[in-house]
Amino acid sequence: MVRVPAAVASSSLSRRAALRVGAAVLGLAAAGVTAGCAGSDGDDGPAEPDPLLIPANAARRDAAAATAAAALAPDRAGALAVVANERTAHADALEAEIARAAGATATSTTTGAPTTAPAAPPGTVDQLRTQLAESQRGAADLARRLDGYRAGLLGSISAAVAAQQAVLLP
Repeated sequence: MVRVPAAVASSSLSRRAALRVGAAVLGLAAAGVTAGCAGSDGDDGPAEPDPLLIPANAARRDAAAATAAAALAPDRAGALAVVANERTAHADALEAEIARAAGATATSTTTGAPTTAPAAPPGTVDQLRTQLAESQRGAADLARRLDGYRAGLLGSISAAVAAQQAVLLP
């Protein structure tokens, strides 16, 4: 016959207490599983559009307007070409950040041609300057609402557009 040591025999757990402990453990496990299943899976509704789409579209529009204005002001064609090239680079950088945030790879974003707004009739340099001022303010305002890399990118774009207005198109 096997003898149970006295220390083990005196700390015995009643059947009712054992059931309570078991039920509590199962309840906690079930709560953990349920909480894990209740997490957001992205199907909460339509996703909001990326806020960088607006300045990206504005950059494409500004580049097209600068190219069109060069035809009307051949004496400013050099400065307008710089504006068009820089605004195209801004649009490319913004679209790359949008793709990165969405989880797309660089190869998947460069396969298609960039979409631009419908061509507007060529505007004057003064109209372009006004359009650039609106784009600069929009980028600066959005930079204040965002944080991290996106805020820095928009701040840099805003500063570049301000320089374009002051230096290239005085």
